Amino acid sequence: MAYDAVNMADWQISEAAEKNMPTPDEWRDKLELQPDEMLPMGRLAKLDFLKIIDRLKDKPDGKYIEVTAITPTPLGEGKSTTSCGLMEGLGKRGVNVGGALRQPSGGPTMNVKGTAAGGGNSLLIPMTEFSLGLTGDINDIMNAHNLAMVALTSRMQHERNYNDEQLKRLTGMRRLDIDPTRIEMGWIIDFCAQTLRNIIIGIGGRFDGFTMQSKFGIAVGSECMAILAVIRDLADLKERLNNITVAFDKSGKPVTTGDLEVGNAMTAFMRNTINPTLMCTAEYNPCMVHAGPFANIAVGQSSIIADRVGLKLFDYHVTESGFAADIGFEKFWNVKSRFSGLKPHVSVLTSTIRALKMHGGGPKVVPGIAMPEEYTKENLELVEKGCANMVHMIGVIRKAGINPVVCINRFYTDTDAECAVVRKAAEAAGARCAESKHWEKGGDGALEFADAVIDACKEENDFKFLYPLEMKLRDRVAIIAKEVYGADGVNWTPEAEAKAKMLEEDPKYADFATMMVKTHLSLSHDPTLKGVPKGWALPIRDVLIYSGAKFLCPCAGTISLMPGTGSNPAFRRVDVDVETGKVSGLF
Repeated sequence: MAYDAVNMADWQISEAAEKNMPTPDEWRDKLELQPDEMLPMGRLAKLDFLKIIDRLKDKPDGKYIEVTAITPTPLGEGKSTTSCGLMEGLGKRGVNVGGALRQPSGGPTMNVKGTAAGGGNSLLIPMTEFSLGLTGDINDIMNAHNLAMVALTSRMQHERNYNDEQLKRLTGMRRLDIDPTRIEMGWIIDFCAQTLRNIIIGIGGRFDGFTMQSKFGIAVGSECMAILAVIRDLADLKERLNNITVAFDKSGKPVTTGDLEVGNAMTAFMRNTINPTLMCTAEYNPCMVHAGPFANIAVGQSSIIADRVGLKLFDYHVTESGFAADIGFEKFWNVKSRFSGLKPHVSVLTSTIRALKMHGGGPKVVPGIAMPEEYTKENLELVEKGCANMVHMIGVIRKAGINPVVCINRFYTDTDAECAVVRKAAEAAGARCAESKHWEKGGDGALEFADAVIDACKEENDFKFLYPLEMKLRDRVAIIAKEVYGADGVNWTPEAEAKAKMLEEDPKYADFATMMVKTHLSLSHDPTLKGVPKGWALPIRDVLIYSGAKFLCPCAGTISLMPGTGSNPAFRRVDVDVETGKVSGLF
């Protein structure tokens, strides 16, 4: 049944749907899993992916569906909602369907955007567990990451306090001669804590640590999270966690987690994170949750592991990429798919009337403040002008050899005439287009959308990467900037260009993926530039080295790896009933 999404909060819909949610034992029967392939954890369960994949290794993969979006407003345009709605619509058509979504960060959940559980009748349940840590993967990642920083900073203190002979005799360690001005890592916390972006540590006496400048990033931007998204098994996790570059020594040589002898202990913290957590939509379609990296500062994908499992368990497997097609889909296309070897059948481009109005020149959208009336009343001119952003994103997806399905994620305030404008523009650009009212009506509102995806999956595509691995880093950045973002070129700071040249000349970085760091609020580096900006160049100020994940991350503009908390954050409305322990106020 569909709930009254207009008048019920998301947490209320989740609470009502949870009354009939399958138990882990019931899921085992529904998914035809073996008893040892599920690891129950309270109301939820993790899936032992190695056992499942090994048992089903000869079974053909199902259809692989990726969900992306146009450039969003700061509120997001419902990729998770659309992903859940698509699963529900396909389920109504009698299709064996499931999916994989990312775990939400506590930063947005307690800030202005809220959780990433979807919304209305298209959400993941149980919503409280999903929004508040789930089965502990992010906590394990924080412990692993921060342990590496403990190893680094304590090593620097001991090397300062003792000479070589004392260091060897007292600690059994050799001198790494770490350069305090070339520290690559910082600390992490899973909140939007702008006050921790730049800090000084080690203040005090000789035994209070090494005094130096340091920093915090948000947990989902950690290289440990990026590694979880791309690994194939526990051995791969262990190897990558031992190869993270934490700093450079004074001769310019990388200092790794392996050099610090901490990578194995980090693996111990993360050993349980490798198995996806099983959840479901409000209409009880199975959906795995695994990994949670942002797309503007990280890979922005749920895990390769979850997709491998889903393609064996389901005839149609839905996976979602973070933010818009210029960053989320681009990373799915050129990074995740290259690492996994999995070829998508179709990509869904989520579009909303409100975002198109914003790109057409509508008033500024400010989180925490009521939407201006232009976004809730018919305005065909704004929609028509804003369609340029959607058409650009259709072109990006078509460059990968995929003909996308445009999903109009329709709100109850959108009009037929506005949706007709979007459909006309999408079809003129060569894409299929379908309206979907999954937020309001669940699977029954997503039937046209589901049918369009089924039809698209029947077509052969010519999936191809944007660039070969042999291409140099700066040339890769240039082609992404021009072909995906629409820039005229790239401007490198002298420091960033020198670092890029050094990386290009070192053969160990030759096969590293290019992982752009850029705002999600514009095709450009400037979040205030909406629509399809013209006449601009992409500024690159640094290149981060993720040697465990095998990423080189060019940083565009002034984007921060630690978001800030807004003036009207969500945590102000979250509460707990002291009699029942139930959480309210999540959205």
